[in-house]
Amino acid sequence: MGEPVVVTGMGAVTPLGIGIDALWSGVVSGHSAVGPITRFDASGLGTRIAAEVKGFDAEACFGRKEARRMEPFVQYAVHAARQAVADAGLQNGGLPRSHTGVIIGTGIGGVGILIEQSRVLETQGPRRVSPFLIPMMLPDMAAGQVAIDLGIEGPNMAVISACASGANAIGEAAAMIRRGAAEVMIAGGTEAAILPIAIAGFNVMGALSTNNEAGPGANRPFDARRDGFVMGEGAGVVVLESLSHARARGARIYGVVAGYGASADATHITAPREDGAGAIAAMQRALAEAGLSPEDIDYVNAHGTGTLLNDAIETAAIKQVFGAAAERLAVSSTKPVTGHLLGAAGAVEAIICLLAMREGAIPPTINYAEPDPACDLDYVPNQARPARLRATMSNSFGFGGHNACLVFRTVTGDAG
Repeated sequence: MGEPVVVTGMGAVTPLGIGIDALWSGVVSGHSAVGPITRFDASGLGTRIAAEVKGFDAEACFGRKEARRMEPFVQYAVHAARQAVADAGLQNGGLPRSHTGVIIGTGIGGVGILIEQSRVLETQGPRRVSPFLIPMMLPDMAAGQVAIDLGIEGPNMAVISACASGANAIGEAAAMIRRGAAEVMIAGGTEAAILPIAIAGFNVMGALSTNNEAGPGANRPFDARRDGFVMGEGAGVVVLESLSHARARGARIYGVVAGYGASADATHITAPREDGAGAIAAMQRALAEAGLSPEDIDYVNAHGTGTLLNDAIETAAIKQVFGAAAERLAVSSTKPVTGHLLGAAGAVEAIICLLAMREGAIPPTINYAEPDPACDLDYVPNQARPARLRATMSNSFGFGGHNACLVFRTVTGDAG
């Protein structure tokens, strides 16, 4: 399996603010970032609420010229990567350039520039289309721009697996380190899809909550009143290192990436598999790679979107994997606070798991009031709970039947 892989740096751009401190403060307090959409006139849409990133000044970060050549999903990723590298103490030439790689996942990528330039083509003709259209819209450009910004010359790629993208990126990056392809990996997910076309598309599928008047109370995972998720945006990025590399430089370690499991439902383009077999396989594979039993996991950050099918099927899958241990297991969804960050969700929620271990607290599932007989686990309702967390699990499931699961554990004397 190779030596342990550890997390030494983290960065985030989320609707709760810029940085991991703002993320944790919002999550642990249960202060939701969901509110009315301000980017455009959403009055004609079924859903008029979202969790928008606010207070992010791209021009201040990158300069006016460069900012205009980056789609927001790229801007968020680059800024989160800068934070993560600084947090790891690897800024200012500290990265081993040729032995560091990047994997940044996204679910949708640069659809905004595609729509914008499609209008230019229709109204002004092909000669007026921006020469930056293609490089700005490509989903791999977040990974590419992170490498350019930081001068990283190792393996570089994107993972595109819908809402599992961020988790897959971290899991695959850890695997690269284990097999010796890199000493350091910068990995995570990013998304900026709060756009009329995306809201309309998710609306006609019935995936989004239309409880606009509830605002921050609209997304209700595991609650009997749940009617869909609320879209968010942002990025989460972590720095991964081999244990020996981290120890040699005296790095602070947040936790060990102990296990990673991935699977496919292979049944439907959007609906989760009814028997939960894909989710079950991903969790079991992550536990097996970690060498842990279900009893060793103290907290699961659930995919927990707040859709009717997802929450019930994920609950049943967790019960199948954990057996009797599910009765004392703490499970929560942080999406009512952050919004559903789509391709960035798995990475941001991985960071939340690591912060929960560091801070000794389990984030709550806010907006939980009416139990559903199909969802009968301990969802840590509405208020954070102090706890000593030795190992945590993060679930991410995506359209197309993609399932990813990450297991983290605290540092021990023999492995970090």
